[in-house]
Amino acid sequence: MSREAPPLGSPAILRQRWSEVTFLHWRVDPRVVERFMPAGCRPDVIDGSTWVGLIAFQMSRSSFFGGPSIPWLGDFPEVNVRLYSIDERGRRGVVFLSLEASHLIPVLTAQAAFGLPYRWASMTLGRRDGKVAYKTRRHGQPDAASHIIVQPIDDPAASVALAADPVAMFLTARWGFHETYRGRTIYCRNHHEPWPLQPAELLHLDDGLLAAAGFEGLASRPPDSVLYASRVTTVFAAPHQRKWAIGAWQPLGRVPATQR
Repeated sequence: MSREAPPLGSPAILRQRWSEVTFLHWRVDPRVVERFMPAGCRPDVIDGSTWVGLIAFQMSRSSFFGGPSIPWLGDFPEVNVRLYSIDERGRRGVVFLSLEASHLIPVLTAQAAFGLPYRWASMTLGRRDGKVAYKTRRHGQPDAASHIIVQPIDDPAASVALAADPVAMFLTARWGFHETYRGRTIYCRNHHEPWPLQPAELLHLDDGLLAAAGFEGLASRPPDSVLYASRVTTVFAAPHQRKWAIGAWQPLGRVPATQR
């Protein structure tokens, strides 16, 4: 894998900034996550394991088709549960099991446009004395909540080592997501500068999102990886979809008449 994103291959449709990003990850047997994979995808594996991620960050400066940012639409914290996928063409990505967001309109928009499993939640993100804290509670499902506190570690030598670490690259340099949308698998590419990764210490975790996503008990053991990044600016291309009959991929929306 490369920590440098490949070219998008098509025009960017969405730009966002992700900041105060915390990555918590647990190793799991690939068989545990097979049932969550979209058609045409399988769990991506490194050293015999795949991973379950709990990722928290602040989204901001969202804009569409090169226009100005829209703060009221795309400026909010997010916490997601994700898995790691690879498709028939060898393209690596993530599969989102849930994405918590505090603004209802973006939640509804993402559900309609991409089929992403966004959930409306009450959320806060704060920083104090070098610590970063995230809290979220899903509306209508109070057990689907999480409280995370981490302490990023300022260690330049460790950050240099992370930039070349194959597991850290596997977990963060994904460059796309797979999703089931209207009965078909789509792949949506993204591009951003390499993650400025730092090690971090997990000070507190009280989580129900992993259990709500289907991983009961996983949060009861310490994560196998804790990483932090200050910020990246990300752009997304239009998604491609998989044709069921021949396993090929094509831009979403350009469906032959015989398949409509």
